[in-house]
Amino acid sequence: MPPSPSLSSVSRRSPAPVSDKREAILAAATSVFARRGFFQAQVADVARSAGVAAGTVYLYFRSKDDLLVSLFEKTMRAALAEGRTALDGVPDAAERLRRIARLHLQRLGRDRNLAIVFQVELRQTTKFMQQFSSTYLRDYLELIQQTIAGGQQAGTLRADINARTAAKMFFGALDEMATNWILSDRRYELDAEADAVVDLFVNGIGPRRRPAKSRPPRSIPRLSAKERR
Repeated sequence: MPPSPSLSSVSRRSPAPVSDKREAILAAATSVFARRGFFQAQVADVARSAGVAAGTVYLYFRSKDDLLVSLFEKTMRAALAEGRTALDGVPDAAERLRRIARLHLQRLGRDRNLAIVFQVELRQTTKFMQQFSSTYLRDYLELIQQTIAGGQQAGTLRADINARTAAKMFFGALDEMATNWILSDRRYELDAEADAVVDLFVNGIGPRRRPAKSRPPRSIPRLSAKERR
């Protein structure tokens, strides 16, 4: 009979790092909140989806509300970092806006559950909206506002409009495109809408002005011999 293996020789799975387990719980919360709705979901549902005990969730998050807030903060931190990197060294305001739009729509377009949580579940109460508007969302709007202000200073965007108001309008356009994508029965790439949003924002919806055609110089009529007398 072969000797029993010692404890040191037994292959044991090492526990998942704290960050991995926390990320797994957040990913599960995204899926559960999108599927069941934030108010209908329970912490136990999130734990079951993440493959952990319900008590484990509370080691990382104080409550279900804390799960939602943490999900928002994580996503917005990534959005701000990615946005600042993409805009670094890009002076043209229209191109900067185009990059912001593409990143915004790509982020939501590649994760439908995240899009549902952001576009629907986060907006269920005034409490959440006020809290989110005063933190990372404010910073995100400032990134857009700075881009618009830079274009105004460079003379490529109208200087007679309020940059803050324009930033909110630009964000609102992207926001509506994301909401429409969620609600639409048609399946399409969300980030494909980015260029149209930027074009309408920068150029407006009026007819494009065509450059006036240059007229050939008028020829000077020659006087007849009789007229020259």
